[in-house]
Amino acid sequence: MKLDDTDFKLLGLLQEDSKRTTKEYALILGLSVTAAYERIKRLEKTGVITRYVALVDKKKVNKSFVVLCHVKLTQHTKEHIAQFEREVLKLKEVVECLHISGDYDYILKIYVGNMEEYRDFMVTKLTALNHIGSTQSAFVIEEVKNSTEISL
Repeated sequence: MKLDDTDFKLLGLLQEDSKRTTKEYALILGLSVTAAYERIKRLEKTGVITRYVALVDKKKVNKSFVVLCHVKLTQHTKEHIAQFEREVLKLKEVVECLHISGDYDYILKIYVGNMEEYRDFMVTKLTALNHIGSTQSAFVIEEVKNSTEISL
């Protein structure tokens, strides 16, 4: 699917605030309400827009202790990788899991309430997974930038 300038502007507006009405998007973009609606539906249908979410303030739900945990697997077989990925998907504390190159195999972004919760998570959940060789944790001191927007 080829996107035009109006599609990119619309995507930017939706990333900024997806709670606006179709009429508001249409006014900003100089389109009819029907044209704006059809563009949004096309972007959804083709998978450019994958879902809509609410962004939650981590502090207000007591999940502001953010950890970046590097994980190294014992072996890099297809089965071990697949099993680790299936299991990590079940861990609700893990909000991102990235398969990376370098000394470690994965980086996990983890939200918990405090160090004690993180220790419990490590001992009872993460290190209980099969095929983990080692981990290294880094604790976020200050979140300088956190954006969900993709620059278009």
